[in-house]
Amino acid sequence: MHEATLAYAQGLDKADKLSTFREQFFIPKHEGRDAQYFCGNSLGLQPKCVENLMKAELNDWAEYGVEGHFLAKHPWFSYHHFFSESLARIVGAKKDEVVAMNTLTVNLHVLMQSFYRPQGKRYKILMEAGAFPSDQYAMETQVRMYGFDPFDAIIEITPREGKYIIEEEDILNAIKEAGDTLALVMIGGVNYYTGQFFNLQQITAAAHEAGAYAGFDLAHAMGNIPMQLHDWDVDFACWCSYKYLNSGPGGVGGIFVHERHGDDPSFFRLGGWWGNDEKSRFKMQKGFVPQKGAASWQMSNAPVFNMVGHLASLQLFDATTMKELRAKSEQLTGYLEFLLQQVNNLSFTIITPPEPARRGCQLSLLFNENGRKIFDHLAANGVIADWREPNVIRISPVPMYNTFEDVYKLYETMISFG
Repeated sequence: MHEATLAYAQGLDKADKLSTFREQFFIPKHEGRDAQYFCGNSLGLQPKCVENLMKAELNDWAEYGVEGHFLAKHPWFSYHHFFSESLARIVGAKKDEVVAMNTLTVNLHVLMQSFYRPQGKRYKILMEAGAFPSDQYAMETQVRMYGFDPFDAIIEITPREGKYIIEEEDILNAIKEAGDTLALVMIGGVNYYTGQFFNLQQITAAAHEAGAYAGFDLAHAMGNIPMQLHDWDVDFACWCSYKYLNSGPGGVGGIFVHERHGDDPSFFRLGGWWGNDEKSRFKMQKGFVPQKGAASWQMSNAPVFNMVGHLASLQLFDATTMKELRAKSEQLTGYLEFLLQQVNNLSFTIITPPEPARRGCQLSLLFNENGRKIFDHLAANGVIADWREPNVIRISPVPMYNTFEDVYKLYETMISFG
């Protein structure tokens, strides 16, 4: 049984086998001391090794010029390969099924060109209501491109009346009901607002049974929840790297494409120089020849300086496992939940699922009153959380750098309001 005391929280930190990872990050300060940073679901903290890695790339550029493509310590020609094994471990994939490229919504549109190709009566897309706006905009404009009305072509699954989360049963039933009108299921792996993690394996199986593709926006799942995209038979996924992957603002995104599509040269994808077969890339010939795997969806040269933070962060992920991070995440988020249940001076509801298997390291608090004032009170006392209109505070204790003492101090700040 947990205790709402500082000594108890400090005891949990002493027993934490992952506690040394915190030393690898810059922690924002508030009045000369470490702030309590709970905004990793929006922007992760900077790994301290980024600076040296960036200097190394700048030095190689200065020394080699264009020859840095081949002579740099991390040759730019093959820079995207440096991420594949790490990303594959994080999402549960084969290394040829993943690649770091572009940014999230660009990747989503690029993948939609391959996986949303409506034919006849099979033209509908199923998604969750309340998805992140970029996903909503992407789906809207994709169906309009083919001449469809979004209100007809997009099926949105909403929570049941009086509820905040979506039941997987309702998603599966909607897929079955859509049947042969369904072209694509496209859902956020973790909903940004509620923090709900969806059962990707079940959803994928249901989509395939209906004859549709299954794809996921993993912005809030990547580096947060262990996944097995290959074994779950997911068709495609995309993500950003600046949240739980701590790769810097606007950091490079990434994609997963199952090998049955990526290894099939006849499967349609938009062509670009960097997606062409590496062996013939510099022959400058007509005729796009896709290289093997997800890398064939690349368009242009790797944005090396943009990728440095990604390389730095993934080196830290390589020093542990998603299983170990998940174990701490469940304990850390569970302690946060316990402490929030002891807060009696504020009126709010935790709208994130209570079951650990249905959430990551985020709890969303829906306030009945004074939500913005409470958020400002937290900020004024060194607690950095995230405000979402109209009245939700999102709190994300990230296992890579947050502590149990951080969580306890958040609780202290909340009970001091008013």
